[in-house]
Amino acid sequence: MQVLKRWKGRRELLCVTLGVAIGAAMMYVVPRKPLQAVATDRSDKFAIVTAPVDTNLEAVFVLDFLTGRLTGAVLDRTGTRYTMFYTRDLAADFNVDPQVTPQYAIVSGRSLRPSVGRAQWGNSSIYVAELTSGQVACYAIPYRNTTRPEPAPIPLVPVVTFPFREALK
Repeated sequence: MQVLKRWKGRRELLCVTLGVAIGAAMMYVVPRKPLQAVATDRSDKFAIVTAPVDTNLEAVFVLDFLTGRLTGAVLDRTGTRYTMFYTRDLAADFNVDPQVTPQYAIVSGRSLRPSVGRAQWGNSSIYVAELTSGQVACYAIPYRNTTRPEPAPIPLVPVVTFPFREALK
């Protein structure tokens, strides 16, 4: 009986040690991917979202619910100044009735759009939903790696829309 108890304890120790060794070996065999986090926050008057545009850079976008304008910017690699600026008039895109208060929601998502000619794209898209129109729109982020600030805001490029409900009358 004493021998069985001693063997059981050693067997459990052997299993734990073997599990740790296999786990440590797997850390070296399985390729590691960097974690990327996207943040979104909102209040009753505006929303803010981040979107990766390059391997180590992300853009920040602010959607003003009162004006329906979406503006954004990308920090340079040193993190000391903004180099690219973006803008889009969402109220016009969604044909928002000036008499109705629009209700927006915004998120970003990963998308690898191939570069064509001089057009280069960031690694994300911005998705905006508007309740009164019942539409969701996808916007591509034009991006090029630069250290000099762009002189004027670049318009975000509408890609596609789809209805998620009937428009409110």
